[in-house]
This record gives sequence, structure tokens and C-alpha cells, in this order.
Amino acid sequence: MQSRWVDRNAQAAVDRAAQAGVPPELALRSYSTRLLGGDPALVLHGGGNTSLKTHMRDLAGDNVEVLCVKATGADMAGVEPNDMVAVRLAPLQRLRTLDDLSDDDMARVQRGYLIDPLAPNPSLELLLHAFVPHAFVDHTHANAVLSLIDQPDGHKLCAEVYDGRVGLVPYVRPGFGLAKAAAKTVDANPKVEGLILDKHGIFSFGANARESYERMIELVSRAEERLQKHRKTVFVSATLPPLIATNNEVAPLLRGACSLKDDGGEGAHRRMILEHRSSDAILNFVSGAELARYGGTLVITPDYTIRTKNWPLILPSPEAGKLDDFKTSASAAATAYIARYKDYFARHNARAGGHKIMLDPLPRVVLVPGVGLYGLGPTAKDARIAADMAEAAIAVIADAEAIGRFETISEADRFDCEYWPIEQAKLGKAKPLPLAGQIAVITGAGGAIGAATATAFANAGAQVALLDLDPASAQEKAKAIGDAALAVRCDVTDTASVRDAYAQVVTAFGGVDILVSNAGAAWQGRIGEVDEATLRKSFELNFFGHQRVAQAAVKIMLTQGTGGCLLFNVSKQAVNPGPNFGPYGLPKAATLFLVRQYAVDYGADGIRANAVNADRIRSGLLTDDFIKERSKARGVSEKDYMSGNLLGREVTAEDVAQAFLNQALELKTTGDVTTVDGGNIAAALR
Repeated sequence: MQSRWVDRNAQAAVDRAAQAGVPPELALRSYSTRLLGGDPALVLHGGGNTSLKTHMRDLAGDNVEVLCVKATGADMAGVEPNDMVAVRLAPLQRLRTLDDLSDDDMARVQRGYLIDPLAPNPSLELLLHAFVPHAFVDHTHANAVLSLIDQPDGHKLCAEVYDGRVGLVPYVRPGFGLAKAAAKTVDANPKVEGLILDKHGIFSFGANARESYERMIELVSRAEERLQKHRKTVFVSATLPPLIATNNEVAPLLRGACSLKDDGGEGAHRRMILEHRSSDAILNFVSGAELARYGGTLVITPDYTIRTKNWPLILPSPEAGKLDDFKTSASAAATAYIARYKDYFARHNARAGGHKIMLDPLPRVVLVPGVGLYGLGPTAKDARIAADMAEAAIAVIADAEAIGRFETISEADRFDCEYWPIEQAKLGKAKPLPLAGQIAVITGAGGAIGAATATAFANAGAQVALLDLDPASAQEKAKAIGDAALAVRCDVTDTASVRDAYAQVVTAFGGVDILVSNAGAAWQGRIGEVDEATLRKSFELNFFGHQRVAQAAVKIMLTQGTGGCLLFNVSKQAVNPGPNFGPYGLPKAATLFLVRQYAVDYGADGIRANAVNADRIRSGLLTDDFIKERSKARGVSEKDYMSGNLLGREVTAEDVAQAFLNQALELKTTGDVTTVDGGNIAAALR
């Protein structure tokens, strides 16, 4: 490892913080924390922590000694001074005289001595930072150090590598007991430059931010150097099929296998988003003959339990052309995984007093020989975090196996960490959103209705793929939504383009659960005079475009086996044709019956098909210029023209989006057409 400390950058951090009244030592503490957090070989996704002991004025104006420690769950890579939570130091240090501190009291301690009562929770390891005497303390889960200590003789290896420069602390679950054990180790040798926590990570100490940071870098480098000595060959490959199925064939099958039926009502499914990884290192790992032994758990440090669970789901290699066999094996393996998890919970919950509430039993990491690893989560972000951590675990286990034999904490210890309330608090307690874990594809997403629908579905928890002929427009709308959105170019009149678009969605998220078929355009002309080419062009987009995307979505939905939802924008022209709009209304009327045909043909598969019949929306045909022209021709204001309905209210793209969202949530409704037009009896279905 190399130090990434740059004096001019450090000074810039000090100068920037000074404008907000932040003292230099806290600015530098934040700067060095970001340096640590920027290296995934040191920390990942909220892991690790840093601290500073200093003085600060409380709300009464008294100058008190405080511990400024990273907020729990905060990502070190983006830490700013306000992410370093200030806690009164003296009362924390007095807690060391206690023989024990309950989990409830530990949780209260996290907030009981805050300088700012509105601050976020400090790190759950704040007592360890408080109990050691050093001004600056850094803690990481460095991969190289974990490869040394996640072994039966980890202490012996560390003693060899560090020769007394660091204290060695036996495994204790994070919290009060670990803080006392660490402090006792420092008391026994006050000159140590840091601590190695068995099966957990490394601490470094310093008199200033640079010293503690660069000491961390130097100590980790020593571990890296040792890992290059006396290595042996690892991961001898298993015998795999001659031709292996692709990720895009495998992912929907995995999503179906790793789901829970009827969670939240009849017809509901708890689904997961997938993140696929397949580097050479990953493929060597998952394709090894002894995968079940060395890959039986990916818990390389205690906090992994809340992200990766205690073991991955390991599946057989999928042979191309024999996906039915793989689907059967994957479903059986996932069922066995869930049963095993429930048994694991029951056994250890009884040991712990029987008061725990079981988390969902679905895996968070799946290993597939020849294909790679999959991170699973209710959002793409959660899936990415699980995949990142699994990939880091693979690197750690590979190095551990190269110089010895990987060994982690016991199953009982893993349970205690997974169900430790203070650790669970890192994940937050927000109520799950109604479409969490679902993947929605919206066509024509660059337009007003499509963009509003994508936003509504993303706000409801879905991962959304915005498909549009104009990739720049789709990208702009996806950027406005954020991480939950994917922009994809798609021409719904081109079968190859549709196929490629769905392939991108499956690659990104793992499958498809909802389709909002919205793309369309309006051609005009008296039906007895319009040329055939115009009529065919309209049918190609306004009917066959809907059929292409629906057919492709159904194929994936059937593969997943968890039902799905097809939603179509049929327009009021489908039921109330207007003069000179035959070229548009005829294919829309055909699409209305297409909706009903999908409802009839796929209801038994749990796939619902519904439509929205909207009118007079500011989008597509109804441009500002068109509205101005039509209102002038009718002798009314633009407002009166747009609200010319029974309710006298203008209907917006957001209103249409809400109708689509409602249909997506109505698990027992199919073949429905919802009218969103403010009231037009001539367009009412009857």
C-alpha cells in the first residue's frame, strides 16, 4: 500500500473547513478518513471507523473534552467534519469500570452523551476508541490483515509479521466486551502502534491524523508482504459442463428461485434485484472443486453478517441447453437454503432467549460455478453492496487459503452479530416500499408520461429501466431519478432493438416484473383517404410495438415464475375515435384487445394485463403549440381547453403515472382499463 496523503489537498481541506468554523485537527481527521474509505481493500460500505479526541463547547458554552467518532454506517469515503459525531469523553471513559453493559444500555450510551442531541448515532465501537488513550485512532477491515487472522493460527502469523508492534486481541463480539479487551491489551504494552482484532480487523494509533493514517498504511503493507511468501496453489477447478449458460439465461431463473411467494397477500412475491460479477478471480473461486468447503461462508469480519448473511447459496453449474435442469436444481437449492436458515434461526434464537424476530431467510449471495457470483438485495444498491462484499471476501479467502486455511468466527458468533440490534441499526428501519425488489420497464420513457411513470415507480421502490428511441432523453430522465434508474435505447418497432434492450435490463438488474408499454405517436388523416404506408407505420408503432415489448417481457416473467404485470397506454382514441384520428385510433383499439388477450392467456401464470385510457395530456401530440392552436380555434383559453371535461380539471402526466402505479399494486385486477381524462362520457367504457 502507498500513502495517498497530499499536503496541498490536506491544506485545502483545512481551508475549506475553516470557512464553516471547523478546527484544523477535525478537518484533517475527516481528510484522512476519506483517504482510508477511498480504498476498497481497506473498508467497504459503512465499515471501519476513525476518531479524534479534542475539546469542544457544549450547548451551555462549556469547553469539554470530546471524542469525535465517525457516525455509524457512514461511508468513510465521503466523510465530512459533520459526520464525525462528538460525544463527551469523560463519562465514556468511566464506563470502563463496569463489569458489563447490556445491549440496551450500549444503545443508550450511543446517544446519552452526545454534544448535539440531534446528531446521528456514533460508531458502535465508540467505547473502544474512548478506552484507548491515543488522540487519533483508525480502524479498518483491511483485506490483507483479514487474510492473516481468518485462520486457525492467525495470532501466530500476526506475531511473526508485527513483532510486538501491535497488540493482539482475541475474538470478542464488537461492543463493550471488545472495548475492554482492547484497552487491557494496550495497558499491557502502552507502546503498541495499533491492535489486531482476531477475525475482525486492525486499529492504528497516532498523535495526529497523518501519523495514524500512514501507520495504518504501513501496517497493512506488512500483511500484504507476508501474503506473498510461501504461497501454495489454491482453487483447483472442478469439472464443468463443456458449454455453460450465460448470465442473461441464468439471472431470471435465480430471481425466481430466490423469492418468497405470498409475502404480503395472495399473488405477492418478495423479489430481489441481482448484481452479477464474473472476474477471473471470481470464476476461479466459484469454479473450484472445494467450493463447498472454503466458500461455505463469506463472513470475513463480523459485520458481513448483515450484508451477506452467514453463508452463500451455492448452485451447480448451468449447462447451456439444459436450463430446465438448472431451474429445478436452483429451486430445490433455494428451498433447502431457506429451510436451513429457519433451522439456524430457531436453534440460536432459543439459545439467545427466544425473543429475536427472524429476518427474511433469502440468500444475499449466490455462487454459480462457471458463471460467477450474484449479490442480492431489495434494491440495486443493496445488491451491489452484497456483491462488493462478496468479491472482497473472495479476495481475502483466496489469500488466506494460499498461505494456510480460511477460518471465520463460529456459527453462534455469526448469529449474535447478525441479530445484534446495534449492528442491525446500520441498515435503518424504514418501512419497505411497495415495489421494493421489483424491476419495471417503461417504454417511451423520454416523454412526459413515460418519465412521470418511471419517477412514480422508482419512488415506490422499483428499479426502473427507461427505454426510449432517444437515448439522450432517456439518460436525462434517468439521471433525474438517480441510482434506481437505467437508461436504454430502444426502438419498439425493431425486434432486435427490443431484444437488446431487455438483455441490458436483465444484465443490470436480473429480470423484469412490470412493463409499462407507453411508446407511441399519433398520425392523422381521414381514414378513407389516408395512404396505406401511413396506416402501416402507425400500426407498427402503436400496435406491434406494444406486442413486441409485451411478448419479450412475458418470456422473462415466465422464466422467473413469479408472475408479473403488463400495463399499456391505450388512449381515449381506442374507445372514442375522433375525426381524422383513424390512423392513430385503430391500432390503439387493437392494443386494447391485446391487453385483454394477455389477461386471458396468462392469468393462470400470475401475469396481469391492464391499460390506462388517458386523454388530453401535455405530451406527444399535445405540444404547447398544438394546445395554443386548438384553444384558439375553439375560442377558449388554453386553461379551459385543457380542463374541458366533466370535472373541469386538467389531467397531467403525473395523474396517468399514478394510474399505472395503482394498477401495478392491484394484485387481483387484470383486464382492466382505467380512464384518466377528468370525465368524458363519450369515452367511457360500456
